[in-house]
Amino acid sequence: MTKVEEKLAKSLTAESTELIPYLPYLLQDLWELGSSPKDIIDMIANHLQVSEKTKILDLACGKGAVSIQIAKAFGCKVKGIDIIKDFIDYANKKALEHGVEDLCQFQAGDINEEVAVEKGFDIVILGAVGDVLGNPLETISKLKNTVKSGGYIFIDDAYGNNGFNETYYLREEWISFFKKAKVKLLDEKFNIGEELKNNNYEQQLLIVKRAEELKDKYPDKVHLFDSYIKSQREECDELENDIKGVTMLLQRE
Repeated sequence: MTKVEEKLAKSLTAESTELIPYLPYLLQDLWELGSSPKDIIDMIANHLQVSEKTKILDLACGKGAVSIQIAKAFGCKVKGIDIIKDFIDYANKKALEHGVEDLCQFQAGDINEEVAVEKGFDIVILGAVGDVLGNPLETISKLKNTVKSGGYIFIDDAYGNNGFNETYYLREEWISFFKKAKVKLLDEKFNIGEELKNNNYEQQLLIVKRAEELKDKYPDKVHLFDSYIKSQREECDELENDIKGVTMLLQRE
C-alpha cells in the first residue's frame, strides 16, 4: 500500500490499510466527518466578510458536510477534495439534496497532490487528518500557498496536554509554528465537554452496528473490524480526557 493510504488509514483511526475499502460502509450513517460545520460557520460569520464571490477550498472534505453547509449559509462557491470516491459520490448527492449543487464542486483526489496545484482561494479548510500533509509547519506552509495574500486557513486538529499525550503538539508549540509560517491565529473553538461525549457515544453506536454487520458477512476479517472499533474507542477516550480538539482560524500575512 502507498504512504498516502497509510496516512489515510491513520487519520481515520484504521490500524491497517486493509480496512480502507470497508470505511464507506462503516461510516455510512455519519455525514459530518472531521470538522464541525457549525463551528466553522460561526467563525466565518464572526471574523470574515463572505459573499457569492468568495472561493473556498475544502481539503479532505469527507462527505461534504462542511462544504455544503457553508455554501448554503453564505451562497459562496466551495471546492471539496477527498481521496475516497464513495465519499465524493455521497457529497454530490447531498449537495443536490440541499440545493447547492451549483455552488459545490467535489472531486476525488489525493490532497498531497492537489494542495500543490490549487491556488487563489480566499479560504482553505483542512479537516481532521493529522499529519497527512506533514508536520504542522509543513501543513500550514502548504495550505498558505493555496490562498491569496490575506486569505484564511482553517485547521482541525488537537492540542496536547503536558504529561498526558506526547503525540500531539502543545498549544505553545502550535503558536511557534504560526510565527515561523507567518500566519496569525484569529480564533479557536474547542471540542470539549458533554456535547463531545454525547456525540462520540452516538457515533460509536452507529459504527459498531455496521462493524457487526461486516463481521457477519466477512467472518475471516473479524479481527480487522474489532481492531477498528477498539481504535475508535481509544480515540474518543483520548479526545475526552488526554487532548483538546480544536478548530483554528488563521490568516495569511
